[in-house]
Amino acid sequence: MLACLRDLGARHGRVDLTVNAASPYGGSGSGPFGGGPLAGARPTSVDDWATLPVRGAFGFLSASANFMSAQGGPSTIVQVTGGSARRGMPGRGPWAAGAFGVRALTQAAAAELREQEIHVALLIVDAVIDRSEGDDTATTDPGSLADAVAYLAAQSPRAMTHELQVTPAGDNWTP
Repeated sequence: MLACLRDLGARHGRVDLTVNAASPYGGSGSGPFGGGPLAGARPTSVDDWATLPVRGAFGFLSASANFMSAQGGPSTIVQVTGGSARRGMPGRGPWAAGAFGVRALTQAAAAELREQEIHVALLIVDAVIDRSEGDDTATTDPGSLADAVAYLAAQSPRAMTHELQVTPAGDNWTP
């Protein structure tokens, strides 16, 4: 990732924003999404479901922090995650453990990089993403998520948002 950022900077100049919206799928393909109920989970469920999201976020945040620090000046790093970063859900404990780890790494990066004018934010998408271009208010559309990233990137150092949650109007919002 760091080599990619360096190549991008060499080709196009300054890089002001990096975004990680990749969701490394955990699990070995067997069993329910998220690892299943804890009482019946396999001994490898945490490794299967929590490790990949944490490793992916670590690689992204570490490389972006390294590159942005060396580049100097104001910039923004946005890590995207799902609603499981806010709360554990029945049957998805191992997956939530990974999402909580992503949140913790992003919070650490935000605290570490503030003094260097590097704004780090976690965008929590607590929603199903509708790619059909429909108008279902129980889902969100990719354009709204792009708008949220643009909002985070445009903030001044006078008021930084370090976590932003997107929940569709027609979906259940749980504080």
